[in-house]
Amino acid sequence: MTVPDFQSLMLPVLVVLGSRGELSSQEIRDGVASRLKLNDEDRASRSARGGVPVLANRCAWATIHMERAGLCQRVRRGVYRIAERGTALLAKKPSSINMRVLADYAEYRTWRESSAEQAPDPNATAADATASAPAETPELQMDAAYRQLRAALEEELLANLLRMSWQRFESLVVELLVRMGYGGSVEEAGRRLGKTGDDGLDGVISEDRLGFDVIYVQAKKWQPTNTVGRPEVQQFAGSLGGAHARKGVFITTSKFANTAIEYVQRFESERKIVLIDGRQLARHMADLGLGVTTEKTYDIARVDADFFAED
Repeated sequence: MTVPDFQSLMLPVLVVLGSRGELSSQEIRDGVASRLKLNDEDRASRSARGGVPVLANRCAWATIHMERAGLCQRVRRGVYRIAERGTALLAKKPSSINMRVLADYAEYRTWRESSAEQAPDPNATAADATASAPAETPELQMDAAYRQLRAALEEELLANLLRMSWQRFESLVVELLVRMGYGGSVEEAGRRLGKTGDDGLDGVISEDRLGFDVIYVQAKKWQPTNTVGRPEVQQFAGSLGGAHARKGVFITTSKFANTAIEYVQRFESERKIVLIDGRQLARHMADLGLGVTTEKTYDIARVDADFFAED
């Protein structure tokens, strides 16, 4: 199973805390993972952006919310125990614990009302806010928002690529590969070859300054509805052979047919050909800042517990 949202983890976290005395955050996570029968992949899963450990993040927020409601207590840094109120709640055998349940406790309502999570309506109470409270933790909400923004950015990049002239597109793919670390600078390492009689080779990149090893590039600015098939890739492989080259990159704004993918996999021992489709191309451009500008950045700070520790 996948890792449940942080509200769904509240009951398992409290049950684990109630089963023993003082527990570290790691012991809480291990106990919850065992109770929910999470596999190794689930336990190790991280968010797409920033690598936030999903299980640790959700268990931490479940613990924070229950601590604010007085169901558990922080003993010292990273160590918690169940409180009498938490034991009393477990004795009632609840089917679940969530923010709506926590809103029954005055301390929790006060915290919610004073936090940035309060409802847009200034007359709304914390109990009202929990009715529409998000199931995800703040960090992972930001991660989900980032993924949406990133997907929209990649779609827009691909749309702009399709409006480019084929000459500019060929130059761009050479610049992209150089930015990926092949050869050095554009002036030293990469150049566009595209012209009549180029034998299907649109660019070349020298992997070393003396040009002993080179990578040839084929660029196809095709509509997404078109598919690059095996014949086009096979022709590119033949052009590499004619240039006595063993390495090539075939980049397109569309996609590759399975037969094309299978072809390059079958002949990897003879020459290495990397296929980059439109989705991958837009992703690489966004990763490397090619054709994009950074509008905003957000830093997420955490309290440094060691700074406040006293001997």
